[in-house]
Amino acid sequence: MTDRPLDAAGLRRRTRRFLAEHPPGSTDRLDFLRARFDAGLAWVHYPEGLGGLGAPRSLQAVVDDELQAANAPDNDPRRIGIGLGMAAPTLLRYGTEEQKRRYLRPLWTGEEVWCQLFSEPGAGSDLAALGTRAVRDGDDWVVDGQKVWTSSAHLARWAILIARTDPDAPKHQGITYFICDMTDPGVEVRPLRQITGEAEFNEVFLTGVRIPDSRRLGEVGDGWRVAQTTLMNERVSIGGTALPREGGMIGKVAQTWRERPDLRTHDLHQRLLRLWVEAEVVRLTGERLRQQLAAGQPGPEGSAMKLAFARLNQEISGLEVELRGAEGLLYDDWTMRRPELVDFTGRDAGYRYLRAKGNSIEGGTSEILLNIVAERVLGLPPEPRTDKDVAWKDLAR
Repeated sequence: MTDRPLDAAGLRRRTRRFLAEHPPGSTDRLDFLRARFDAGLAWVHYPEGLGGLGAPRSLQAVVDDELQAANAPDNDPRRIGIGLGMAAPTLLRYGTEEQKRRYLRPLWTGEEVWCQLFSEPGAGSDLAALGTRAVRDGDDWVVDGQKVWTSSAHLARWAILIARTDPDAPKHQGITYFICDMTDPGVEVRPLRQITGEAEFNEVFLTGVRIPDSRRLGEVGDGWRVAQTTLMNERVSIGGTALPREGGMIGKVAQTWRERPDLRTHDLHQRLLRLWVEAEVVRLTGERLRQQLAAGQPGPEGSAMKLAFARLNQEISGLEVELRGAEGLLYDDWTMRRPELVDFTGRDAGYRYLRAKGNSIEGGTSEILLNIVAERVLGLPPEPRTDKDVAWKDLAR
Protein backbone atom coordinates (compact mmCIF):
# COMPACT_ATOMS: atom_id res chain seq x y z
CA MET A 1 0.00 0.00 0.00
CA THR A 2 1.38 3.42 -0.98
CA ASP A 3 2.08 5.92 1.81
CA ARG A 4 0.04 9.06 1.88
CA PRO A 5 2.86 11.49 2.71
CA LEU A 6 0.72 14.03 4.50
CA ASP A 7 2.94 13.87 7.58
CA ALA A 8 6.66 14.28 7.99
CA ALA A 9 7.42 10.59 8.51
CA GLY A 10 5.55 9.47 5.41
CA LEU A 11 7.10 12.18 3.29
CA ARG A 12 10.57 11.29 4.54
CA ARG A 13 10.02 7.64 3.59
CA ARG A 14 8.84 8.63 0.13
CA THR A 15 11.84 10.90 -0.40
CA ARG A 16 14.30 8.21 0.66
CA ARG A 17 12.61 5.73 -1.64
CA PHE A 18 12.91 8.22 -4.47
CA LEU A 19 16.62 8.71 -3.76
CA ALA A 20 17.16 4.95 -3.80
CA GLU A 21 15.50 4.72 -7.21
CA HIS A 22 17.35 7.79 -8.57
CA PRO A 23 20.83 7.88 -6.98
CA PRO A 24 22.08 11.49 -7.30
CA GLY A 25 25.63 10.38 -7.97
CA SER A 26 24.75 8.32 -11.04
CA THR A 27 21.63 10.04 -12.39
CA ASP A 28 21.83 12.81 -14.97
CA ARG A 29 21.01 16.15 -13.32
CA LEU A 30 18.10 17.04 -15.61
CA ASP A 31 16.71 13.52 -15.47
CA PHE A 32 16.87 13.69 -11.68
CA LEU A 33 15.00 17.01 -11.56
CA ARG A 34 12.31 15.82 -13.96
CA ALA A 35 11.82 12.66 -11.94
CA ARG A 36 11.65 14.66 -8.72
CA PHE A 37 8.92 16.84 -10.21
CA ASP A 38 6.97 13.81 -11.43
CA ALA A 39 7.27 12.22 -7.98
CA GLY A 40 5.58 15.24 -6.38
CA LEU A 41 8.71 16.32 -4.52
CA ALA A 42 9.28 19.62 -6.33
CA TRP A 43 6.87 21.73 -4.25
CA VAL A 44 4.85 19.38 -2.08
CA HIS A 45 1.96 21.80 -1.55
CA TYR A 46 1.12 21.87 -5.26
CA PRO A 47 -1.47 19.39 -6.57
CA GLU A 48 -0.56 15.88 -7.60
CA GLY A 49 0.61 15.77 -11.20
CA LEU A 50 1.90 19.35 -11.00
CA GLY A 51 5.04 18.71 -8.99
CA GLY A 52 3.34 18.26 -5.65
CA LEU A 53 1.34 15.96 -3.41
CA GLY A 54 -1.27 18.29 -1.99
CA ALA A 55 0.63 18.23 1.31
CA PRO A 56 1.11 21.18 3.69
CA ARG A 57 3.68 23.69 2.46
CA SER A 58 5.59 23.40 5.74
CA LEU A 59 6.58 19.82 4.87
CA GLN A 60 8.75 20.97 1.97
CA ALA A 61 11.58 21.31 4.48
CA VAL A 62 11.45 17.55 5.12
CA VAL A 63 12.06 16.84 1.43
CA ASP A 64 14.76 19.50 1.12
CA ASP A 65 16.65 18.20 4.16
CA GLU A 66 16.72 14.63 2.81
CA LEU A 67 17.83 15.76 -0.64
CA GLN A 68 20.52 18.04 0.76
CA ALA A 69 21.86 15.25 2.96
CA ALA A 70 22.11 13.05 -0.15
CA ASN A 71 23.96 15.81 -2.05
CA ALA A 72 21.21 15.82 -4.68
CA PRO A 73 21.26 18.49 -7.41
CA ASP A 74 18.88 21.42 -7.10
CA ASN A 75 17.22 23.48 -9.82
CA ASP A 76 19.50 26.51 -9.31
CA PRO A 77 16.69 28.60 -7.80
CA ARG A 78 18.54 31.92 -7.96
CA ARG A 79 18.76 31.65 -11.74
CA ILE A 80 15.04 30.89 -12.17
CA GLY A 81 13.68 32.95 -9.29
CA ILE A 82 11.14 34.86 -11.39
CA GLY A 83 9.62 31.64 -12.65
CA LEU A 84 9.55 29.99 -9.23
CA GLY A 85 8.51 32.99 -7.17
CA MET A 86 6.16 34.85 -9.52
CA ALA A 87 5.07 32.95 -12.61
CA ALA A 88 4.42 29.58 -10.96
CA PRO A 89 2.02 30.75 -8.21
CA THR A 90 0.13 32.86 -10.77
CA LEU A 91 -0.14 29.92 -13.17
CA LEU A 92 -1.30 27.69 -10.33
CA ARG A 93 -4.07 30.09 -9.34
CA TYR A 94 -5.27 31.36 -12.73
CA GLY A 95 -3.94 28.98 -15.36
CA THR A 96 -6.02 26.40 -17.18
CA GLU A 97 -5.17 22.75 -16.61
CA GLU A 98 -3.53 22.68 -20.03
CA GLN A 99 -1.40 25.73 -19.18
CA LYS A 100 -0.31 24.30 -15.84
CA ARG A 101 0.77 21.01 -17.39
CA ARG A 102 2.58 22.74 -20.23
CA TYR A 103 4.55 25.32 -18.26
CA LEU A 104 5.12 24.26 -14.65
CA ARG A 105 7.45 21.28 -15.16
CA PRO A 106 10.07 22.95 -17.42
CA LEU A 107 9.75 26.09 -15.28
CA TRP A 108 10.65 24.19 -12.13
CA THR A 109 13.46 22.14 -13.67
CA GLY A 110 15.00 25.31 -15.12
CA GLU A 111 14.69 24.18 -18.72
CA GLU A 112 12.69 27.32 -19.48
CA VAL A 113 13.60 30.63 -17.85
CA TRP A 114 10.89 33.24 -17.21
CA CYS A 115 10.94 37.02 -16.99
CA GLN A 116 8.39 39.68 -16.03
CA LEU A 117 7.08 42.29 -18.48
CA PHE A 118 5.27 44.66 -16.13
CA SER A 119 7.07 48.01 -15.62
CA GLU A 120 7.22 50.62 -18.36
CA PRO A 121 9.10 53.92 -18.77
CA GLY A 122 5.91 55.80 -17.83
CA ALA A 123 4.40 53.16 -15.54
CA GLY A 124 6.75 51.91 -12.87
CA SER A 125 5.55 52.86 -9.41
CA ASP A 126 2.13 53.62 -10.93
CA LEU A 127 1.99 50.29 -12.74
CA ALA A 128 -1.74 50.58 -13.49
CA ALA A 129 -0.96 53.48 -15.84
CA LEU A 130 0.75 51.10 -18.28
CA GLY A 131 0.30 51.86 -21.97
CA THR A 132 1.41 48.69 -23.77
CA ARG A 133 -1.58 47.76 -25.96
CA ALA A 134 -3.01 44.38 -26.84
CA VAL A 135 -5.64 44.40 -29.60
CA ARG A 136 -7.75 41.35 -30.39
CA ASP A 137 -7.33 39.93 -33.89
CA GLY A 138 -9.29 36.71 -34.27
CA ASP A 139 -7.78 34.07 -31.98
CA ASP A 140 -4.71 36.24 -31.32
CA TRP A 141 -3.81 39.44 -29.53
CA VAL A 142 -1.42 41.87 -31.23
CA VAL A 143 0.82 43.58 -28.68
CA ASP A 144 2.76 46.84 -29.09
CA GLY A 145 4.66 48.70 -26.41
CA GLN A 146 7.80 48.94 -24.30
CA LYS A 147 8.75 47.37 -20.98
CA VAL A 148 11.73 48.19 -18.76
CA TRP A 149 13.78 46.86 -15.82
CA THR A 150 13.21 43.32 -17.08
CA SER A 151 15.56 40.97 -15.24
CA SER A 152 16.68 37.89 -17.19
CA ALA A 153 14.93 38.92 -20.41
CA HIS A 154 18.13 38.03 -22.28
CA LEU A 155 17.86 34.46 -20.96
CA ALA A 156 14.10 33.96 -20.90
CA ARG A 157 11.94 31.76 -23.08
CA TRP A 158 8.68 32.98 -21.53
CA ALA A 159 7.42 36.19 -19.94
CA ILE A 160 4.46 37.11 -17.81
CA LEU A 161 3.01 40.22 -19.45
CA ILE A 162 0.26 42.69 -18.65
CA ALA A 163 -1.13 44.92 -21.39
CA ARG A 164 -4.01 47.32 -21.86
CA THR A 165 -6.90 45.80 -23.77
CA ASP A 166 -9.56 48.47 -23.09
CA PRO A 167 -8.37 52.11 -23.07
CA ASP A 168 -11.92 53.30 -22.41
CA ALA A 169 -11.95 51.69 -18.95
CA PRO A 170 -10.32 53.18 -15.81
CA LYS A 171 -6.64 52.40 -15.49
CA HIS A 172 -6.99 49.49 -13.03
CA GLN A 173 -9.53 47.93 -15.36
CA GLY A 174 -9.09 47.08 -19.00
CA ILE A 175 -5.77 45.29 -18.33
CA THR A 176 -5.27 41.67 -19.37
CA TYR A 177 -2.58 39.20 -18.36
CA PHE A 178 -0.70 37.09 -20.95
CA ILE A 179 2.12 34.62 -21.37
CA CYS A 180 4.52 35.95 -24.01
CA ASP A 181 6.97 33.81 -25.98
CA MET A 182 10.24 35.77 -25.88
CA THR A 183 11.41 34.07 -29.08
CA ASP A 184 8.46 35.34 -31.15
CA PRO A 185 8.95 37.88 -33.97
CA GLY A 186 8.63 41.46 -32.76
CA VAL A 187 10.24 40.88 -29.33
CA GLU A 188 13.48 42.87 -29.01
CA VAL A 189 15.61 42.78 -25.86
CA ARG A 190 18.17 45.53 -25.21
CA PRO A 191 20.57 45.55 -22.25
CA LEU A 192 20.44 48.29 -19.60
CA ARG A 193 23.89 48.86 -18.13
CA GLN A 194 23.71 49.46 -14.41
CA ILE A 195 25.87 51.27 -11.88
CA THR A 196 27.66 47.95 -11.28
CA GLY A 197 28.81 47.87 -14.91
CA GLU A 198 26.66 44.83 -15.63
CA ALA A 199 23.36 44.50 -17.47
CA GLU A 200 21.20 42.04 -15.59
CA PHE A 201 18.23 44.29 -16.45
CA ASN A 202 16.87 44.95 -19.92
CA GLU A 203 14.35 47.00 -21.80
CA VAL A 204 12.02 45.05 -24.06
CA PHE A 205 10.31 46.40 -27.17
CA LEU A 206 7.17 44.67 -28.43
CA THR A 207 6.22 45.41 -32.02
CA GLY A 208 3.25 43.58 -33.51
CA VAL A 209 3.83 40.55 -31.28
CA ARG A 210 1.05 38.00 -31.76
CA ILE A 211 -0.04 36.13 -28.63
CA PRO A 212 -2.69 33.41 -28.97
CA ASP A 213 -5.68 33.83 -26.71
CA SER A 214 -4.82 30.38 -25.34
CA ARG A 215 -1.88 32.05 -23.58
CA ARG A 216 -4.08 34.45 -21.64
CA LEU A 217 -4.22 34.06 -17.83
CA GLY A 218 -7.53 35.00 -16.24
CA GLU A 219 -10.43 36.82 -17.85
CA VAL A 220 -10.11 39.64 -20.38
CA GLY A 221 -9.93 42.91 -18.46
CA ASP A 222 -9.12 41.18 -15.15
CA GLY A 223 -5.34 41.43 -15.48
CA TRP A 224 -4.87 43.80 -12.55
CA ARG A 225 -6.33 41.24 -10.13
CA VAL A 226 -4.18 38.48 -11.62
CA ALA A 227 -1.12 40.73 -11.39
CA GLN A 228 -1.70 41.24 -7.65
CA THR A 229 -1.03 37.55 -7.12
CA THR A 230 2.26 37.93 -8.99
CA LEU A 231 3.28 41.09 -7.12
CA MET A 232 2.51 39.74 -3.65
CA ASN A 233 4.50 36.60 -4.38
CA GLU A 234 7.31 38.69 -5.86
CA ARG A 235 7.73 40.67 -2.65
CA VAL A 236 7.76 37.53 -0.56
CA SER A 237 10.31 35.89 -2.86
CA ILE A 238 12.61 38.95 -2.67
CA GLY A 239 12.25 39.83 1.00
CA GLY A 240 11.36 36.49 2.57
CA THR A 241 14.20 34.21 1.49
CA ALA A 242 15.09 31.61 4.10
CA LEU A 243 18.52 32.32 5.63
CA PRO A 244 20.56 30.87 8.47
CA ARG A 245 21.73 33.12 11.29
CA GLU A 246 24.27 35.58 9.87
CA GLY A 247 23.17 34.63 6.39
CA GLY A 248 23.25 37.21 3.64
CA MET A 249 25.17 40.46 3.78
CA ILE A 250 25.30 40.79 7.58
CA GLY A 251 27.44 37.66 7.60
CA LYS A 252 30.00 39.22 5.27
CA VAL A 253 30.39 42.29 7.52
CA ALA A 254 30.58 40.17 10.67
CA GLN A 255 33.27 38.03 9.04
CA THR A 256 35.35 41.11 8.18
CA TRP A 257 34.91 42.42 11.73
CA ARG A 258 36.21 39.21 13.25
CA GLU A 259 39.12 38.79 10.83
CA ARG A 260 40.30 42.43 10.75
CA PRO A 261 40.60 43.86 14.28
CA ASP A 262 42.75 46.67 12.85
CA LEU A 263 39.63 48.14 11.21
CA ARG A 264 37.49 48.33 14.34
CA THR A 265 36.23 51.52 15.97
CA HIS A 266 33.70 52.04 18.74
CA ASP A 267 31.25 53.79 16.42
CA LEU A 268 31.42 51.04 13.80
CA HIS A 269 30.97 48.45 16.54
CA GLN A 270 27.75 50.08 17.73
CA ARG A 271 26.40 50.26 14.20
CA LEU A 272 27.29 46.65 13.51
CA LEU A 273 25.55 45.49 16.68
CA ARG A 274 22.39 47.40 15.79
CA LEU A 275 22.30 46.06 12.23
CA TRP A 276 23.08 42.51 13.38
CA VAL A 277 20.07 42.60 15.72
CA GLU A 278 17.85 44.10 13.02
CA ALA A 279 18.97 41.49 10.50
CA GLU A 280 18.15 38.73 12.97
CA VAL A 281 14.72 40.23 13.66
CA VAL A 282 14.01 40.41 9.94
CA ARG A 283 15.22 36.83 9.48
CA LEU A 284 12.91 35.52 12.21
CA THR A 285 10.02 37.63 10.92
CA GLY A 286 10.58 36.09 7.50
CA GLU A 287 10.38 32.63 9.05
CA ARG A 288 7.06 33.54 10.67
CA LEU A 289 5.80 34.88 7.34
CA ARG A 290 6.70 31.61 5.61
CA GLN A 291 4.78 29.72 8.27
CA GLN A 292 1.76 31.95 7.63
CA LEU A 293 2.09 31.27 3.91
CA ALA A 294 1.66 27.57 4.65
CA ALA A 295 -1.93 28.35 5.57
CA GLY A 296 -2.87 30.39 2.49
CA GLN A 297 -1.96 33.01 -0.08
CA PRO A 298 0.64 35.72 0.59
CA GLY A 299 -0.76 38.96 1.92
CA PRO A 300 0.47 42.54 2.21
CA GLU A 301 2.87 41.52 4.99
CA GLY A 302 5.29 40.53 2.22
CA SER A 303 5.56 44.21 1.34
CA ALA A 304 6.86 44.96 4.84
CA MET A 305 9.45 42.21 4.51
CA LYS A 306 10.63 43.53 1.17
CA LEU A 307 10.87 47.05 2.66
CA ALA A 308 13.02 45.78 5.51
CA PHE A 309 15.19 43.75 3.11
CA ALA A 310 15.94 46.81 0.97
CA ARG A 311 16.73 49.13 3.88
CA LEU A 312 18.94 46.63 5.66
CA ASN A 313 20.90 45.69 2.55
CA GLN A 314 21.67 49.32 1.85
CA GLU A 315 22.67 50.12 5.44
CA ILE A 316 24.75 46.96 5.85
CA SER A 317 26.59 47.44 2.55
CA GLY A 318 27.29 51.06 3.49
CA LEU A 319 28.71 49.97 6.83
CA GLU A 320 30.89 47.38 5.12
CA VAL A 321 32.42 49.97 2.79
CA GLU A 322 33.14 52.30 5.74
CA LEU A 323 34.60 49.45 7.79
CA ARG A 324 37.03 48.51 5.03
CA GLY A 325 38.10 52.13 4.53
CA ALA A 326 40.13 52.67 1.37
CA GLU A 327 39.78 48.97 0.51
CA GLY A 328 36.03 49.42 0.39
CA LEU A 329 36.35 51.90 -2.46
CA LEU A 330 37.94 49.31 -4.75
CA TYR A 331 35.83 47.58 -7.38
CA ASP A 332 36.77 44.28 -8.96
CA ASP A 333 35.54 44.54 -12.54
CA TRP A 334 33.67 47.14 -14.63
CA THR A 335 33.37 44.78 -17.59
CA MET A 336 30.00 44.94 -19.33
CA ARG A 337 28.43 41.53 -18.67
CA ARG A 338 24.93 40.05 -18.80
CA PRO A 339 24.87 37.78 -15.75
CA GLU A 340 22.46 34.94 -15.14
CA LEU A 341 21.90 35.80 -11.48
CA VAL A 342 22.62 38.35 -8.76
CA ASP A 343 25.34 37.21 -6.35
CA PHE A 344 25.46 39.51 -3.33
CA THR A 345 27.74 37.38 -1.19
CA GLY A 346 30.06 36.04 -3.88
CA ARG A 347 31.42 39.45 -4.92
CA ASP A 348 33.35 42.20 -3.16
CA ALA A 349 32.15 44.99 -0.89
CA GLY A 350 32.04 47.55 -3.71
CA TYR A 351 29.67 45.41 -5.74
CA ARG A 352 27.37 44.85 -2.76
CA TYR A 353 27.25 48.57 -2.04
CA LEU A 354 26.39 49.53 -5.62
CA ARG A 355 23.96 46.68 -6.31
CA ALA A 356 22.03 47.24 -3.07
CA LYS A 357 20.93 50.65 -4.38
CA GLY A 358 18.51 48.82 -6.65
CA ASN A 359 16.84 46.95 -3.78
CA SER A 360 14.56 49.88 -2.98
CA ILE A 361 13.34 50.01 -6.59
CA GLU A 362 13.00 46.42 -7.80
CA GLY A 363 10.00 44.39 -6.73
CA GLY A 364 8.03 47.54 -5.91
CA THR A 365 9.54 50.85 -4.87
CA SER A 366 9.86 51.47 -1.14
CA GLU A 367 7.52 54.47 -1.40
CA ILE A 368 4.73 52.36 -2.90
CA LEU A 369 5.30 49.56 -0.41
CA LEU A 370 5.00 52.05 2.46
CA ASN A 371 1.57 52.96 1.11
CA ILE A 372 0.58 49.29 0.94
CA VAL A 373 1.69 48.64 4.51
CA ALA A 374 -0.07 51.79 5.74
CA GLU A 375 -3.37 50.99 4.05
CA ARG A 376 -3.56 47.19 4.06
CA VAL A 377 -1.65 46.26 7.21
CA LEU A 378 -2.14 49.25 9.52
CA GLY A 379 -5.59 50.16 8.21
CA LEU A 380 -4.76 53.85 7.72
CA PRO A 381 -6.94 55.89 5.34
CA PRO A 382 -5.65 55.98 1.75
CA GLU A 383 -4.45 59.12 0.04
CA PRO A 384 -7.11 60.79 -2.16
CA ARG A 385 -6.90 59.46 -5.73
CA THR A 386 -8.75 61.38 -8.37
CA ASP A 387 -7.81 59.18 -11.32
CA LYS A 388 -9.22 55.81 -10.29
CA ASP A 389 -12.57 56.24 -12.09
CA VAL A 390 -11.29 58.13 -15.12
CA ALA A 391 -10.93 56.29 -18.43
CA TRP A 392 -7.28 55.49 -19.10
CA LYS A 393 -7.37 57.29 -22.46
CA ASP A 394 -8.42 60.52 -20.70
CA LEU A 395 -5.60 60.54 -18.15
CA ALA A 396 -2.96 63.24 -18.41
CA ARG A 397 0.37 61.85 -19.59
